[in-house]
Amino acid sequence: MPSQDRGGGMTRSRTLLLLCATALVRCVSAAPAEEIRSELLQGVTEIAAPGIPGPMVITSPNAIPVVCARAGEAVFEPVVVAAQWGKARVVALGHPGYFGAEALRTADTGKMVLNAARWLSGGKSDAAVGVYRQPELLAFLQEHRVRPLSLDGGDWTKRLGTVDVLCCSPASLDRREIETVRAWARRGKGLLLADLGWGWLQLNPGKQITDHHGNLLLADAGIYWADGYLSTTSPRGYRTDITPPAECHALVALHTLRQSPPSSEPTAQKRLLQAEWTLEQALRTVPSSQKRFLSELQKACARVPQELMSLSKPVTQAEPLARLAIAVQTEQIKRLPPEKVKAHPSAQTFPGAVPPDVPRVERTISVDTRIPRWHSTGLYAAPGEVITVEIPSSAADKGLSLRIGVHTDTLWHLPKWERAPEISFSFPLKSAITRAASAFGGTIVIEVPEGCSLGRITTTIRGAVEAPYFVRGKTGLEEWKRSIRYAPAPWAELQGKRVILSVPSRVVRTLDDPESLLAFWDAVVDACADLAGIPAERPFPERYVCDRQISAGYMHSGYPIMTWMDVADLVVDLPRLRREGSWGHFHEMGHNHQSPDWTFEGTGEVTVNLFSMYIYHKVLGQPFDQGHPAIRDREKRLQRVKEYLARGARFEEWKNDPFLALTMYIHVIEAFGWEPMKQVIAEYRQLPAQERPHTDDQKRDQWMIRLSRAVGRNLAPFFDLWGVPISQQARDAVQHLPVWLPPELQG
Repeated sequence: MPSQDRGGGMTRSRTLLLLCATALVRCVSAAPAEEIRSELLQGVTEIAAPGIPGPMVITSPNAIPVVCARAGEAVFEPVVVAAQWGKARVVALGHPGYFGAEALRTADTGKMVLNAARWLSGGKSDAAVGVYRQPELLAFLQEHRVRPLSLDGGDWTKRLGTVDVLCCSPASLDRREIETVRAWARRGKGLLLADLGWGWLQLNPGKQITDHHGNLLLADAGIYWADGYLSTTSPRGYRTDITPPAECHALVALHTLRQSPPSSEPTAQKRLLQAEWTLEQALRTVPSSQKRFLSELQKACARVPQELMSLSKPVTQAEPLARLAIAVQTEQIKRLPPEKVKAHPSAQTFPGAVPPDVPRVERTISVDTRIPRWHSTGLYAAPGEVITVEIPSSAADKGLSLRIGVHTDTLWHLPKWERAPEISFSFPLKSAITRAASAFGGTIVIEVPEGCSLGRITTTIRGAVEAPYFVRGKTGLEEWKRSIRYAPAPWAELQGKRVILSVPSRVVRTLDDPESLLAFWDAVVDACADLAGIPAERPFPERYVCDRQISAGYMHSGYPIMTWMDVADLVVDLPRLRREGSWGHFHEMGHNHQSPDWTFEGTGEVTVNLFSMYIYHKVLGQPFDQGHPAIRDREKRLQRVKEYLARGARFEEWKNDPFLALTMYIHVIEAFGWEPMKQVIAEYRQLPAQERPHTDDQKRDQWMIRLSRAVGRNLAPFFDLWGVPISQQARDAVQHLPVWLPPELQG
């Protein structure tokens, strides 16, 4: 259908697919994309990776990826992009550190920045480059005979008329400045911008990536800073001789996914995988105002079979269009008003269905906002049903949130999805009454930010379903056995003083004594605190959550600690826990108490097991080395050590064999007990910042010195025997102490 352009002439509309097919080969300001890359990368073979850069998303046919980075096992994302934006030109970088002195000195980063300034000015030899709040970039440009002008100071935007190019971080701009800069640039100016998606989100809790100031500035240019981390492609950062895959561009990715049939041919599979990755990232980043692009995404997904959409069986990378369709559907759900949210078909199997005839209830609970993070409610939101939360007006917009679903792991990056990849959603309580709904349903918790000063408030929740919920020291056992454990929600919560367990309700239906069970788990957490040298009373309880699929590993630490469903029965089986323990649960809780001060390279999966062993000893009353088969047999353990020593005791081998390395710590505990270890760990807690170790060399030295003093023995020869490097200065610090080696390793 014909449409009228701004000049009044009638033009034949081009379809988005045509734009897709030509996005990276058509001209950008009348020059092929490869020519633009060549100009920006002239004399550039490698650029820095300051901090951890984040990805860029491009959706305009006039934008190109310039430098790409690894984002997954076989996929890439842009870290540097360029675009023609009407009369304006833009170069955007995926980390604000690119304007720092260190990055500008690293590899050819500075050369790329100089090339960008020249291209952005249209090649003007006397171009004026304005720099806003980037003193190190300003100094660099001055050194390289560019004509920079500092724009720092009040009313700085009034001086934009004196420059051809503006260099800044969009995060430093307010909304008014964004509009001013946009209008200035569209008159034919250049923008050199550096910022970060994931970092901005961390600094702006409760905000969405679409609120990122750079994305507000460049939405019309089809350039966005996205959430996520990028991996390097070279020792110092990123190689520039890696041609960005065509499917790094969202329009090309969409074209590829729509036009390419499923194929077992490796090259075709690689392109489809890249296309899916790019489009999922774009979907999470592009604002709803970009209706044309999002509409084409939805059309592409319309032919996906319902069986795949319901995740009745795992969805793999062999079904890229289905994965994209699930991503599109998830984003649509997040953007819908609560009244329009419907139950997702996969919610029936996970996290679970709620019978329609079960009563929906209203409950008023008390929330102590002095305790941060999640507050359990004993309530559950049915999939697709509206929940109403009422709080005092004085508490509105103070950082409180309603969360539906405690299964917070997202699975977008995994090659196989056994459940929907995102099923936990948070809703800010910005007003006294908030309505919310989740297509997947889930356990209801109230989120409290750190440093909240509201005191104790009452919260009323309506439209929810009762869940099995036991609070140690408060819930009566008879009431629990008579009725509470039979509450209809599919997920239950058991709350101790130190830890909260989120488990499927089926495993608590026959649980008679949650009080004793929670006393056990509280003792586990208290043992970790004892070894870590911190008070047993903690700012908030730890959490364990069982899940059908988690984001990494067999279990992982964090808040909450995540486990697979195969341990759901074990976590409530007190006789078995007392008899066998659970190394995995103890291990992940140990990670939550680990400190980098005494964990040097190669010991991340070693010092954590000090906590596992301590729990077996203190809580289970068992020998500390009986918790894991890799260390249980003392003779085999010793034989492994002797074989390692016979091979030359190479530190690289030690670092890559966690249970071999753990044996070194076991030697010390066997000889001197736990008290010296506890004493040393506690010492680190008291250290002023200037005395804390920062490098691995310092960490090894301090650990050896402090442990030597705690046991009253010179452990330098012991470290030498094991091949763990220490400095001469560290040796000198303990040379007055008598030398110690384990008897079985002497001679």
